Amino acid sequence: MKIKKFAYSASVIALSALMLGACSTSSKSSSSDSSSKAKTTQTTKKAKTEKVAKKIAGADLKDGTYKLEEDNYFNGYKVVMSMTVKGGKVTKTSYDNVNKDGKSKADDAAYEKQMKKYAKIGPKEYIPKLNKEFADNGSNSSDVQVVSGATSSTLTMRNYINQLVQAAQKGDTATIHINNNKPMKDGTYKLEQKNYFNGYRQVYTLVVKKGKVADLKYDQINKDGQSKTKDAKYEKTMKKVNGIGPKEYIPKLAKEFMDAKGNMEKVQVVSGATHSSNDFISYVEQLINAAQKGDTKTIVVDNIVTKE
Repeated sequence: MKIKKFAYSASVIALSALMLGACSTSSKSSSSDSSSKAKTTQTTKKAKTEKVAKKIAGADLKDGTYKLEEDNYFNGYKVVMSMTVKGGKVTKTSYDNVNKDGKSKADDAAYEKQMKKYAKIGPKEYIPKLNKEFADNGSNSSDVQVVSGATSSTLTMRNYINQLVQAAQKGDTATIHINNNKPMKDGTYKLEQKNYFNGYRQVYTLVVKKGKVADLKYDQINKDGQSKTKDAKYEKTMKKVNGIGPKEYIPKLAKEFMDAKGNMEKVQVVSGATHSSNDFISYVEQLINAAQKGDTKTIVVDNIVTKE
């Protein structure tokens, strides 16, 4: 599936521990569901051994059912998602790709056969796997694991989960509409995190001219507006743990995006900076969605910050 154009949560123990955890991908296994309902709906579960993290910043999720759908079909299908919140917790989630008759791509035998030829996985397998990732992780999109053979679908889902979370923080149950696969409209589009994590928050500015990406500015700044790339102590600590620091990965991510001319499928996760890379990809995807609508209002993400 072609990519269509994430609130952020992290656990803090100590700076070095954070960097090690934030920059590594945990391994999970996802199994396909046998029933038709399991393909499109899952109930969020929490591992019994999971440590409870205390939220130190970011608005709570308000109870309600939040929905998102793409407005345009791609290869005959579009993404539809929903997330139900009760008692401030995500209790139910759903993800699917449906056609104009509302039928799931997971039930399309011809599409399944075609995809397996070049991706070795079809919607019958990856849709249930993505559903399980959504159900297992709820509002924490950063922990959603990439499904092999369905990378772009996974990245798109992370972006959409974040937009659902942002709506849930506001209690806005109006369906989110994504004007996918449409040209971007000229303008300057901005996104910024509201809350600081380890003293920094992320800021983005995307400039579109003649329907194409003209510039992207990306940084992580402190309360004085100073870039993390200038923080020698942070750089030294992170390099010691992961072999790379913000001085390297922040400009690298921006350069990859510009070199790819806005094609997010070509933006690679930077080794040693996994979570920052995932944030970058999801937030820029959200900016692209804004540009497809021509909505130049600054997106303020009330990012959730937690501490164990």
